[in-house]
Amino acid sequence: MAQISSLIKVSAKGKWDSGVKTNITVRNFPAFSTDEPTELGGSDTAPNPMEYVCAALNGCNGVMIPLVAKELDFSFSGIDFETTGIVDIRGLMGEEGVSPHFQKIRFRVNIQTEESEERIEQLKNEVERRCPVMNLLLDAGVKVDSKWSKI
Repeated sequence: MAQISSLIKVSAKGKWDSGVKTNITVRNFPAFSTDEPTELGGSDTAPNPMEYVCAALNGCNGVMIPLVAKELDFSFSGIDFETTGIVDIRGLMGEEGVSPHFQKIRFRVNIQTEESEERIEQLKNEVERRCPVMNLLLDAGVKVDSKWSKI
């Protein structure tokens, strides 16, 4: 009997459009773009790649929280996310010794639940241990300030 691999492949394609704008496709979904604000040489027609990373952290938690909550028999009725990243543009511009990726991330989760603060902390710890995007950031040495609040 053949063993099924636990590895999955994810991919995206990109095609440069103009200026600093790129059109992206993922699987069979509608194409989307990345661009930069005008002050960074773009036309400000789409989010920039780092904004998509912030969105990816929100989306990944939108997957992981329900998955882990089900495992923990944790009930909730709503979740809101807000992610803010700080980038030192000197790194983007090539200055030696300045990282071009996030210096820090501020991640906020507001969860509608009747569960105790202890249970929220249990959910938070397990989600953050298993969230691929969170761990990608942490493994890159990005400081992540994560706060979960009950609403």
